[in-house]
Amino acid sequence: MKKEPSVLVQKIAASGKIYINACLMEDSDVICVNNKEPQKNKTISFKILYENNSQFWLQNETWEYFFAQEDVAKIEERVAQLKYEWTPEQLAMMEENGPVPVPKPADNASDDGFGKGYTTFAKLPEAERLERMNQCKNRLLALIAQKPRQEQLITEALVETTQDAILHNHTALMEAMNLSENDAKDKTQDLVESTRDIVKASSQLISANIFNDDLMDTLVSKSNGTIIQHMTRVYLKGLAFLTYYNKLVSSSSYITKLRISFSEKYTLFYRSLLPHLHIEDLTLEKVFLGGMRAIPEHMFYNWAIGFMVHDIGKASAVEYHEGEGAYNRDLVMEHVKVGYNSIINKTNYPREAGLIAGYHHEYYGDPSGYGFFRTGLELYRKKNPQIKQDYCIAYEVEPMINFQALAFFPAKILEIIDVFDSLTDPNRKYRKAMTTQEALAMMEEEFVNKNQKLDIILFELFQRFISEIPPS
Repeated sequence: MKKEPSVLVQKIAASGKIYINACLMEDSDVICVNNKEPQKNKTISFKILYENNSQFWLQNETWEYFFAQEDVAKIEERVAQLKYEWTPEQLAMMEENGPVPVPKPADNASDDGFGKGYTTFAKLPEAERLERMNQCKNRLLALIAQKPRQEQLITEALVETTQDAILHNHTALMEAMNLSENDAKDKTQDLVESTRDIVKASSQLISANIFNDDLMDTLVSKSNGTIIQHMTRVYLKGLAFLTYYNKLVSSSSYITKLRISFSEKYTLFYRSLLPHLHIEDLTLEKVFLGGMRAIPEHMFYNWAIGFMVHDIGKASAVEYHEGEGAYNRDLVMEHVKVGYNSIINKTNYPREAGLIAGYHHEYYGDPSGYGFFRTGLELYRKKNPQIKQDYCIAYEVEPMINFQALAFFPAKILEIIDVFDSLTDPNRKYRKAMTTQEALAMMEEEFVNKNQKLDIILFELFQRFISEIPPS
């Protein structure tokens, strides 16, 4: 869809050099309007225009330059992030000396996102790749049977088997994209079964300590692929958080306390998401369809598979939005399409896994988010203009594909882990990685209070989870 002009670039740039820096980092499209010859109107990257002329918005009366409103929102968000992360001295220096250049990848950069080992792995015969998956499963099963458990061996096995499974999935799914749906599903069936076995075994070995395990971070960093590092951390940390969630809601009065405090603490947040409901009808059961509850084993495993392959469609050229500076939004958005389509159409993975891949950047419909759900909902509303979502979060697939709820529970869990990992990622190129507390504070302010992207109850549960993890 073509972006309509909204806000003059000149107005944004006049707000200060921090705004110019944010424009460079976001590299939003500039809508160039020719006042004399409208047929010459065009759209060009801000960075390209800026590198050619650092005051291009002032130099030519024939042209006017605009940002679309959705891009202005992202620029404002980036400014808020910079003001939070940078010291007053850094901000003052930038205002005096001008924008900080956005680093460019080195021409000889060898990191293709999935690491140097990916090419070698991809060249292995399919039977050999499957044998490696079987060895991974047996390694995990042996550790499950071992008494007492040796945490170091478990951590090493979890990281290494996860990375092998991700590489195999990426390799197989890229190959399957060129096959018909039936042929692709036949070809990937052994992969699906092997991955499910690994997920089941790793789920039995996971503990909350993995979230604060220096050894895990060290092992993950041995892979030189930024995408596989991120996917490994998100998968293992996602399992740890989901395990914690299950224990908490199954064995404590947590839900009762939530219900008691709901009106006072959470009504305003959810009222804006479900404005058509009467305030007396807005309850915990309206937020969580069917009530907040523990996740049964079969559903847990289906979600875990989705966590593992959530970014499987990510291209090597794509950087992570929360973790990097400039990025191509269209290219970033493409990865949810590739991931969703490859999982749904080319494998027999559970449908939950595809929805997690396609929905994990929805952000409750916030303009900065994207995904399959909002696209489908828009089409559904055109055909059914009276339809309303009466719930915020659904646990099952059916209410999501029938558009009864605004969000899918495992995708909302993954959003939190995904953002947290991106903010604390030691590989961040454009600014220093945040500490745990810095990341939590930033997420609360920018992703919950100012913008309703993350779910407030699940985020508070995540904060509680982090606070209870023993220090390493």
